[in-house]
Amino acid sequence: MASVTYNNVVKKFGDLTIIKNLNISVQDKEFLVLVGPSGCGKTTALRLLAGLEEITGGEIVIGDRVVNDVAPKDRDIAMVFQSYALYPHLSVYDNMAFGLKLRKTPKEEIKRRVNEAAEILGITDLLQRKPRQLSGGQRQRVAVGRAIVREPKVFLFDEPLSNLDAKLRVQMRAEISKLHQRLQTTFIYVTHDQTEAMTMASRIAVINKGNLQQLDTPQNLYDLPNNLFVAGFIGSPAMNFFPAKLTKSGDKIVVDTGDFQVRIPDSHSAPYKSMDGRSVIFGIRPENIHDPEFAPQNINGEKVASKVDVTELMGNETLIYLVSGRNTFVGRVDPRSKLRVNDTTQVIFDMDKFHIFDGNTEEAIR
Repeated sequence: MASVTYNNVVKKFGDLTIIKNLNISVQDKEFLVLVGPSGCGKTTALRLLAGLEEITGGEIVIGDRVVNDVAPKDRDIAMVFQSYALYPHLSVYDNMAFGLKLRKTPKEEIKRRVNEAAEILGITDLLQRKPRQLSGGQRQRVAVGRAIVREPKVFLFDEPLSNLDAKLRVQMRAEISKLHQRLQTTFIYVTHDQTEAMTMASRIAVINKGNLQQLDTPQNLYDLPNNLFVAGFIGSPAMNFFPAKLTKSGDKIVVDTGDFQVRIPDSHSAPYKSMDGRSVIFGIRPENIHDPEFAPQNINGEKVASKVDVTELMGNETLIYLVSGRNTFVGRVDPRSKLRVNDTTQVIFDMDKFHIFDGNTEEAIR
């Protein structure tokens, strides 16, 4: 087993810098997910670790060995790609055994490893089939099995579920999480899907434009985002943002958006008392906006007059898209809500769960 460290890693393609001084320490046996929008550099970071791209600056360490100049085959890693990359003319067994045969592993050892991996993944009865006879989910299991038989120190996954349908993605998410628990090996997983990241990771590295924005547990990323980008990227639907000013009203601190005002509870106001007139961005998640009829008891609720623009009934919840002056925002409310399009209401903002970001730097103010 092994830890992985990125020390001031830089990657350039010509004059274009894709990775900018990346510093990440992945603990032994950890499940780290690299997440961010398309083009942010997360797959490049994974390929640098795999040795499929040459780094421009810094160093990558696996265990206690700097691997900058180590060939991919000697890094003791195994990678699962977005495309399954199976050999169509080989059986499932031979696909899984191919890398071991190249390494001249004894036949009995190959048989043991392939059969063990097939049992773990539930594909024992598929070993004699060809890839064309398999479903997408089965092919993905074979690709994972091919990595398992290598018995590497580090598993790398590059968006392995993106080609699967929604139901199968949920199933495979759970299977990969169980696989990590069973193998007790370091997993590094790349995805643009923040739901995958939140449900699978021990920790998440959020990357944007080649820069690490925050490295933390899923819950901390959700509760305590460092900046506007992380706050907007983590959570679905995304956090609502309102350009605003902080003002004093007597001994109270008020967030004034121009269209509505909400008071910050005394228990949360200390960081903002010296910021009268400060331009900020006020953030609140959809799940902290409530239909007044079903608002939870004992919260610091503030009423915001608004008009219902669109409703989406989801069965277990209802999403309501609201308009207040120039501001549009979304609330995730109780499925029993009777609010319908064009209704006017006073939704309740839970002011125990708000976020304030600096209007210039977009950094969180706590």
